[in-house]
Amino acid sequence: QGILREGLEDVKQFFKANGSCRLPLSPSLLVKGIVPRDCSYFNSNAVPLKLSFQNVDPLGENIRVIFKCGDDLRQDMLTLQMIRIMNKIWVQEGLDMRMVIFRCFSTGRGRGMVEMIPNAETLRKIQVEHGVTGSFKDRPLADWLQKHNPEEDEYEKAVENFIYSCAGCCVATYVLGICDRHNDNIMLKTTGHMFHIDFGRFLGHAQMFGNIKRDRAPFVFTSDMAYVINGGDKPSSRFHDFVDLCCQAYNLIRKHTHLFLNLLGLMLSCGIPELSDLEDLKYVYDALRPQDSDADATTYFTRLIESSLGSVATKLNFFIHNLAQMKFTGSDARPTLSFAPRTHTIKTSGRIRDVFLCRHERVFNPSKGYTYVVKVQRESPGEVAFVQRTFEEFQELHNKLRLLFPSSLLPSFPSRFVIGRSRGEAVAERRKEELNGYIWHLIHAAPEVAECDLIYTFFHPLPRDEKAAGTNPTPKPADATWARPLGKVGGEVKLSISYKNNKLFIMVMHIRGLPPLQDGNDPDPYVKTYLLPDPQKTTKRKTKVARKTCNPTYNEMLVYDGIPRGDLQQRELRLSVLSEEGFWENILLGEVGIRLRDLDLAQEKMGWFALGSRGHGTL
Repeated sequence: QGILREGLEDVKQFFKANGSCRLPLSPSLLVKGIVPRDCSYFNSNAVPLKLSFQNVDPLGENIRVIFKCGDDLRQDMLTLQMIRIMNKIWVQEGLDMRMVIFRCFSTGRGRGMVEMIPNAETLRKIQVEHGVTGSFKDRPLADWLQKHNPEEDEYEKAVENFIYSCAGCCVATYVLGICDRHNDNIMLKTTGHMFHIDFGRFLGHAQMFGNIKRDRAPFVFTSDMAYVINGGDKPSSRFHDFVDLCCQAYNLIRKHTHLFLNLLGLMLSCGIPELSDLEDLKYVYDALRPQDSDADATTYFTRLIESSLGSVATKLNFFIHNLAQMKFTGSDARPTLSFAPRTHTIKTSGRIRDVFLCRHERVFNPSKGYTYVVKVQRESPGEVAFVQRTFEEFQELHNKLRLLFPSSLLPSFPSRFVIGRSRGEAVAERRKEELNGYIWHLIHAAPEVAECDLIYTFFHPLPRDEKAAGTNPTPKPADATWARPLGKVGGEVKLSISYKNNKLFIMVMHIRGLPPLQDGNDPDPYVKTYLLPDPQKTTKRKTKVARKTCNPTYNEMLVYDGIPRGDLQQRELRLSVLSEEGFWENILLGEVGIRLRDLDLAQEKMGWFALGSRGHGTL
């Protein structure tokens, strides 16, 4: 901090002598001074500086940049240039992946400037709002986006931005082999755009713990990202869209394999340590798999997504990084509530005179459960507000208060555990009474507790409270936001059917809207096909089994070889979706028959087919 202050004095003297200058980051940025109170430093290894410059334009905002010393920013510049070219290819093909690509400029050996993106936060800061183990939880990213996008249409737009940008990041970081991916190197804008920063390691040069790679997954795609995409903890049709986007973006880049190899090849002699020989170029060649067909590459990338989503190593890496960063966190960092966009105080909100928990209400969105309606009375005459909080939000308040005050000053919090089989309404009613006592004791506790910012922020109305004021919201299924009209009760299957060189190719892509089993559980679905007529049952083909989902993704190719074109007119594809039941007989969830003479297989046919009982399917 002392060194930073001395350096800032030197910069102030520079501006006194010279008046103004252009920033190396972009010649269009003209600045006339520095703002010391907005300058600080980051806690990463190179301790980069966060600098704020005064804009010469009186109507312009201050210009914030990061100055790094100790990292070779030429590598960052090259990586960003490659991502910029990928983005141009996607846009030219009509696919806008909503990528955030910032400026970066090397100003000397091992030093340079990086543009700061406004209204963005690292995944670590978002996750630790839910505690140091936040990286193992599914809700932090969705809750943070909901906090900054309280209106339903705003949140929908943010989720859409997230799906596109997350897909683009998965493809770009995989192809370029970007490593050292922890939750301080991935950022999220309040508008839902996700992007990566700090490209100090690429082309597969991963950091090591002894003989173990830190980056074990193909790329960073974790369950909290899937939670945002699905709108909950179960796969939805939005996940199908995400997988399709990833595979489409990957195949578009693969068409330009030689462009990327040539551009990187030109840089072999420039002295970047991690791009120095043909083995580094081979990494990109292997990642792009130019020898594969688009269908094979789609299957391959789908398996990469599944592998990344199932990787515990990524979350463990995030958690270790959270622990490592705790020692850098200053003691002045005050705890905040993850669901409140800003902090409120007794001065800004007005003194609270009384609080009373009126009732509990059943809610279905964003997940099923109960919310508790609290009446908040302030000392200003007639100022009454109603706020809705969940049990988990009350618990978060208590946990954050315990960081600030000894337990002796706080009332005891109701237990979250339920003994026996009592559930639902009875538990909510019991918790209502216990929480009522808890908040009464909070408001009447010692002044340093009762008047603290955490409590005034907790009881300050959020946009969702103002929207629901005085109304009892209509129950809505948790996945209503993502629901799409279905052809039949049995759901739908998305297929790509093509014929080439006496081979019939059936790509089983996704299924949506499968019915749950009779016991209410989600099925373990798989797809089985026959090419009829088939008296000997020799044409049976099967996909892998997806676990516990009504909206599975497969992207598996089923191939029938040696089928003359003339035979296609007499053949029918019989497709069944079954749930694997272990020792018991598998359960039929739906099936469809497709007459191949109804399809013009001169070109690939792709679409959704309605599943039902026996009958011929419609595309």
